[in-house]
Amino acid sequence: MVEIKLTNTRTRSKERFAPIDPQDVRMYLCGPTVYDRAHLGNARPVVVFDVLYRLLRHVYGEDRVTYVRNFTDVDDKINASALARQQAGDPRPLEELIRERTEETIGWYHADMDALGALRPDHEPRATDYIPQMISMIEALIAKGHAYAAEGHVLFDVRSFPAYGRLSGRSVDDMIAGARVEVAPFKRDPMDFVLWKPSSDEEPGWESPWGRGRPGWHIECSAMSAALLGESFDIHGGGIDLQFPHHENEIAQSCCAHPHEDFARVWLHNEMLQVEGKKMSKSLGNFFTVRDLLDQGIPGEVIRYVFLMTHYRKPMDWTAEKVAEATKTLDTLYEVVGETSPDRSQAPNPEVVAALADDLNSSAALHALIRQAGAIRPGDTAAAAGLKRSAGLLGLLPMTGGEWRRLKSGGIDLSGLGARLQELRIAAKASKDFSAVDALKSALLAAGVEVRMTAAGVDLAPGAGFDAEAVEALK
Repeated sequence: MVEIKLTNTRTRSKERFAPIDPQDVRMYLCGPTVYDRAHLGNARPVVVFDVLYRLLRHVYGEDRVTYVRNFTDVDDKINASALARQQAGDPRPLEELIRERTEETIGWYHADMDALGALRPDHEPRATDYIPQMISMIEALIAKGHAYAAEGHVLFDVRSFPAYGRLSGRSVDDMIAGARVEVAPFKRDPMDFVLWKPSSDEEPGWESPWGRGRPGWHIECSAMSAALLGESFDIHGGGIDLQFPHHENEIAQSCCAHPHEDFARVWLHNEMLQVEGKKMSKSLGNFFTVRDLLDQGIPGEVIRYVFLMTHYRKPMDWTAEKVAEATKTLDTLYEVVGETSPDRSQAPNPEVVAALADDLNSSAALHALIRQAGAIRPGDTAAAAGLKRSAGLLGLLPMTGGEWRRLKSGGIDLSGLGARLQELRIAAKASKDFSAVDALKSALLAAGVEVRMTAAGVDLAPGAGFDAEAVEALK
């Protein structure tokens, strides 16, 4: 069996992965808070964990891996969005507006992540469906002396868990000195965090032993992961920004609620994303969502490829140069595979598997895939099908070459323009006047169309900067 090594944030070392139960490998990824479109940074952990999911399914079997990614659908930002709609004149109850907004946003999220080629997890729990489990866990924490009720709130007593801070490598006192913590008179310690908080009449709420209220963010993932994966499971992860306080708090409350277990064995964190060397932010004007890029005509597979070019533990810089490189490489790969389908009877390229098994080294896996493509002779459909099989581990090349070209062209059929250019070319060979050929070719190139003219004929394909409107004007 392939040996997988992963860098465990908890131990700060690369370790051989040994699942608790090889017949049921279990992993959890913190999912989105569904109040708006997913931005590019939200998509990076999705792609990272999708590759891990594909690798685990390959090594252990597709029916022996359970992947959970949640939806946080109770949150102050969601409440504020729904309240704004109500104040703008929508007469419906706030709960109905919240439900509508979260359903809409989950639909957007699925569409955008599908476009990136991410497989759907086995379970996608909504926080609001697990309120009873959260209340039960909070009651257990109070009973064991790890939480306390105060003024309609329930707070976790951080000092009751001596191991608090080991994931992020900081002591509680250091955290207090360097962190922005919510100051409240009912807290015993500034670092104590909310497990339950009261809800006003205008906010969503559930009845509990502490009055009508709603859960804190951290308890949601602890309750959902325990319900779907058990009190101890194999892998937990997310962006490095979640390491503290979210994941630190998850560990504390989960290990205190279930002291005989160790919660997650391996913690994986991907580094942050930049745009052209700068932190992505609205103030810098370089903030964009996945949908923004898709609407600009950048295929989801190109976005995915750019992500895979950088190791998940390194900061990733999104640049126009990388987009162009990814597009060009995918063009080449799709030209090699043509209209073939993946051959699942073939084993994927061992070099691709080995690279991914070495702490998800996606960059090395891409290089191995490119080398595999370069060794394939024209017309060797068996080898091309094997290339697609290898690419599937990375979530790449799900289409045929023709489907790829149609996607890049926005559904525009370039065959008519290709036929016209070929007719002009034949006429020009007889008349020795190539001005019409040159004019059409120049117009196509200016519209971002790649023009290949060979003895066999003319082949047109969308290239970098493809302009659908300019192409339509040429018809």
